[in-house]
Amino acid sequence: MRVINVGLVQQTNSSNISENINLLANNIEDCVEKGAHLVILQELHNSLYFCQTENPSLFDLAETIPGPTTTFYADLAAKFKIVLVTSLFEKRAPGLYHNTAVVFDKDGSIAGKYRKMHIPDDPAYYEKFYFTPGDIGFEPIHTSIGKLGVLICWDQWYPEAARIMALKGAEILIYPTAIGWESTDSEDEKNRQLNAWIISQRAHAVANGIPVIAVNRVGHEPDPSKQTNGIQFWGNSFAVGPQGEFLAQAGNYKPENILVALNLTRSENVRRWWPFLRDRRIDKYEGLTKRFLD
Repeated sequence: MRVINVGLVQQTNSSNISENINLLANNIEDCVEKGAHLVILQELHNSLYFCQTENPSLFDLAETIPGPTTTFYADLAAKFKIVLVTSLFEKRAPGLYHNTAVVFDKDGSIAGKYRKMHIPDDPAYYEKFYFTPGDIGFEPIHTSIGKLGVLICWDQWYPEAARIMALKGAEILIYPTAIGWESTDSEDEKNRQLNAWIISQRAHAVANGIPVIAVNRVGHEPDPSKQTNGIQFWGNSFAVGPQGEFLAQAGNYKPENILVALNLTRSENVRRWWPFLRDRRIDKYEGLTKRFLD
């Protein structure tokens, strides 16, 4: 039986980046002390979620990869001998920026990176202003503990992304995330949104026969423009197995580090019981490459 212990860091951030990074380091160490081999951080974890407004000065938050921040997390991965999934604001070139996940292996080397492919543009989530869509594609990242299908937040609504990662051999789907409620939404609407988010990702696990992990930030972050009441990030970081079964889940309103044991051998068994990949009609799916079918 092949088991990987995974630490999920659900953190509340402030406007002080140094304090956020130091807190992340402490939370990573806490996960390691609990037995984690793999630690996953939330989306854009160094800072507040800055995409609530369109502000050119906020491009100053971005860094090159490699750069000072990757050195910091590489040192932590090597110190604790873990695989570490991070989420950074990448400055690729002047005027060219990405929302990028960087994965470090146990020796501190960069095992690979993923640039967010689906970029939202909604009230309080003005990501198209900041991020160029990714151009690496849906490529699993090879690490010393297995092949990780790392995607980012808005990607989690797209079954095509999850499927391609699975078809390319990803053993786990991982979603660093920043998503929450606007305070004027009714409680019923909040529940619908949260449940839709969870159901969509559990469906990716079932359809592909592999575990899924989502790590979301938590806590209220104000809107600097004061046009909205800010975002109450809903936490609920979770891990599910290959039949969508809950293995661990954090709460809505507080920071938490949770540890979950993933039995990757189970994925093979589930795929034998439910051979969805075998029965795909790949000769009839041409329409998926079209924007819309009239």
